Amino acid sequence: MSAGVTVRVPAKVNVQLAVGAARPDGFHDLANVFLAVGLYDEVTVTPADGLRVTCEGPDAAQVPLDRTNLAARAAIALAERYGRTPDVQVHIAKDIPVAGGMAGGSADGAGALLACDTLWGTGATRDELLDICAELGSDVPFSLVGGAALGTGRGEKLTALETGGAFHWVFAMAGRGLSTPAVFREFDRLTRGTDVPEPVASSALLDALAAGDPDALAATVSNDLQPAALSLFPELADTLDAGRGAGALAALVSGSGPTTAFLVRDAESARKTAQALQASGTCRAVRTASGPVPGATVV
Repeated sequence: MSAGVTVRVPAKVNVQLAVGAARPDGFHDLANVFLAVGLYDEVTVTPADGLRVTCEGPDAAQVPLDRTNLAARAAIALAERYGRTPDVQVHIAKDIPVAGGMAGGSADGAGALLACDTLWGTGATRDELLDICAELGSDVPFSLVGGAALGTGRGEKLTALETGGAFHWVFAMAGRGLSTPAVFREFDRLTRGTDVPEPVASSALLDALAAGDPDALAATVSNDLQPAALSLFPELADTLDAGRGAGALAALVSGSGPTTAFLVRDAESARKTAQALQASGTCRAVRTASGPVPGATVV
C-alpha cells in the first residue's frame, strides 16, 4: 500500500467583493479580488477500500463527513474523469474557520483534488484541475492557485494579480455561522427594485495591491455582501467597531461572513488589534495572518 499524500491549502480574504444582480441561473456575476492568507487546512489522502472522510481541529463537528463534503466531491470528480474508483480515506486537519467566509470548504476541495491527483499519478494538467475546481464551486479554483487574483463570472475565472508586499490581517471568528446562500438571498432582497451595477474591480484597489501599500488598500476595500451579512447577523457591527477602535486601517466582513477581517499596518499592529478584539467580548476567537501566500501545495 502506498503512503498518503498531504496537501496544505490556505484560507482567503476578499479585499473586494462586487456583486451583480441575480442571473437567470440564480448565480451572481462577481468581481472578487482574493488574497490567500496564512491560515491553513491540511488534507491527507491514503488508499482505502472505499471513500471515507474524517476531520479534526476547531469546529470539526460542523464539517460534513459524507459525500456532500467538497473534499469527497473532489475525489469523486477526479476519479470519474480518469475512470477509476475514489477509494481513499480523506483526512482534513482544520485550522480555517468553518462556515466563516474564508473558503475553508473550498480549500479542502482543492486540497483533496491535488492530493488525489498526486496519489493516483493521473497527470492532469493545471487547466484540467482548474476545470474540476470550477465545477465544485466558485471559490475552489482560487484555493488551488493562491496568491492574489481577480475572480470574474461566478468568481471561478481567475486572473493573477501582482502584489508589492505582504499585507497583515486580524480575523475575528463569530459565535455562529452564516449560510452563503442565505446571505446572497438577503442581498437579492435588499437590492430588489434597485439598479444593481455591473461588478468591476476597483483600479485603485488593484494599484494598492501592486504597490504593497496598506493605507491605499484600506481606502479601497469593499464587500457588497456586507449589508446582507449585517442584516442577518447584526452583532457583527459591534465586532467591526471594536476592530476600528483598536486601530485597524480597515474593517470588513470577509466574503459572506460571519468572520470579520481587519487590515493592519504590520505584525505588531496585528498583535495589538487581536488583543483588543479578544478583550472586547464581541467575538469567539481571533487569529492573525498575512498574505499573499501560495495556494494548495504538497507537503
